[in-house]
Amino acid sequence: MELNVILISMASMGGLGILFSAGLSIANRVFYVEEDPRIGEVLDALPGANCGGCGYPGCAAFAEAIVKGAAEISGCPVNTADGVEEIGEIMGIEATAGEKMIARVLCSGGVNEAAIKAEYRGIRSCLAAHISGGGDKLCEYGCLGYGDCVRSCPFDAIVMNANGLPDVIVDKCTGCGNCVDACPRDIIELHPESHKLFILCKNEDTPKESRTICTRACIGCGICVRAVNPGEIVMENNRAKIDYSVFGTQAKLPTEKCSAQSLVVLGTQEEIEKAKAETPA
Repeated sequence: MELNVILISMASMGGLGILFSAGLSIANRVFYVEEDPRIGEVLDALPGANCGGCGYPGCAAFAEAIVKGAAEISGCPVNTADGVEEIGEIMGIEATAGEKMIARVLCSGGVNEAAIKAEYRGIRSCLAAHISGGGDKLCEYGCLGYGDCVRSCPFDAIVMNANGLPDVIVDKCTGCGNCVDACPRDIIELHPESHKLFILCKNEDTPKESRTICTRACIGCGICVRAVNPGEIVMENNRAKIDYSVFGTQAKLPTEKCSAQSLVVLGTQEEIEKAKAETPA
């Protein structure tokens, strides 16, 4: 009797297994969606960094978006010109690599320049310091100096210097934007490599307050505004801002009278020396 029960149970389970297998096989054939083989080919042409700089969660998602026509083939900031060209050949379209984007740290108020308000004893994180009192510096707009941007960079393109400020290694920077997202003070921006003139300050305090907060703070004096053509540099919220759509990509200092020395040319050493030599007295 017990043997019959065992045999019936085994037969029943076997029959159900066959039935479910057949059902899954039929469902697989009915609902199967064939993947475009170009997705794999495009994925192989991408650098595989999975940094998210393209706006997608990873290279696989970006490759799928390219094949579906939802993303530009040059949308990966990490990819090389050869990689973009290879993707163009796969997709049968002309490859046009965009200009390289570089992260720029728009603050020069390090430990030697910024006034200290108190000793910060919290978590050594810019985000933690920002939301729990603002860290140890008096400036509410400047770099906090705890290296969130450094830790966010998958390419080791940012390091903290001896003055407590992040330095971008231009040759390593891919323009992925991770450091931009990591900075709670929004002092890191992505700029085309052709942008040369920068104002390394985002302080919006009054001129009187800014002088006591940081020796490198823009005091809103307007000297740089008056040294250029109308619209090239404008005053906004007590600080000077460059309108690159008007100023263009000139590698020149409009004036050497910036008392805070926050108006600088960033580029090759040759470009920097040339800008200094051509700066009006």
